[in-house]
Amino acid sequence: MTPVVDVRGVTKNYGTLRALDGVSFSVAPGEMFGLIGPDGAGKSTLYRLLATLLVPDTGSLTVLGLDTVKDYRALRSRIGYMPERFSLYPDLTIAENLNFFASIFGVDVKQNYDLIAPIFSQLAKFPDRPAGKLSGGMKQKLALSCALIHRPPLLLLDEPTTGVDAVSRNEFWDMLASLRDYGITIMVSTSYMDEATRCDRIAMIDHGRILRTDTPAGLVAGLDENLYNAAAPDMFRLLEALRRLPDVADCYTFGATLHVVAAPGFNPAAALARLKEMGVEGATIYPAQGVIEDLFIKLTRNER
Repeated sequence: MTPVVDVRGVTKNYGTLRALDGVSFSVAPGEMFGLIGPDGAGKSTLYRLLATLLVPDTGSLTVLGLDTVKDYRALRSRIGYMPERFSLYPDLTIAENLNFFASIFGVDVKQNYDLIAPIFSQLAKFPDRPAGKLSGGMKQKLALSCALIHRPPLLLLDEPTTGVDAVSRNEFWDMLASLRDYGITIMVSTSYMDEATRCDRIAMIDHGRILRTDTPAGLVAGLDENLYNAAAPDMFRLLEALRRLPDVADCYTFGATLHVVAAPGFNPAAALARLKEMGVEGATIYPAQGVIEDLFIKLTRNER
């Protein structure tokens, strides 16, 4: 099966800053592919390369069978691109923005309205409202509608849920899931690790390097074997004490608890006894279920 996106050994520098360092991965047709990493990891640079807005220093990017450098003119009409920052015209109304993007791609709004109808339905109630006056969630829906109006086979979404409330974030991912019924391949980047489970496969990126690529289940497989939750009334004192135990490989804050990465032979009962000797009262230690964030912390610390 020929991949929709094929990235091979891509490097991109901004002066002395290396934004991407030998990046390679591929995306299959109809796949929901996630690019997960913190701010500054290189996600936006990679998306601009895929959208033909930048040229790589080394390596190659093939999208829909076309080279992003040689075939950029032909490729731009076949990609739907939603950048991280709201890029529509704030002084134009909802309807005017949608009509403008439809005209750029040479289509009529009614031609592909079935594709955007579930997304655009809430916006259609006030078509004359300026885009700049919309809430974050509504701006997101309008931008997605404009990116889809020409029915592209590939949708590139660069951190689309940044700064959006939790309810709107969930609604957005539900919308993306429904788009797959139309055969659209979707690449979405995010810094929210909890969103990774909504993707078919994930590439973890940090400091311009791909750390690992796999399914969500494949990524966290095996993490539970040596992972524990720990809590105590004095969490900071508990953190410091756990990090001093010889059979604790790592310990870090995770929500309301600590996650303890134990070395082979770790005994929770013995650890609790030792913590009490160190002056930590009321501590509890119990098995934890590993998630994407745990793996990301592990991989980035190993890399650095």
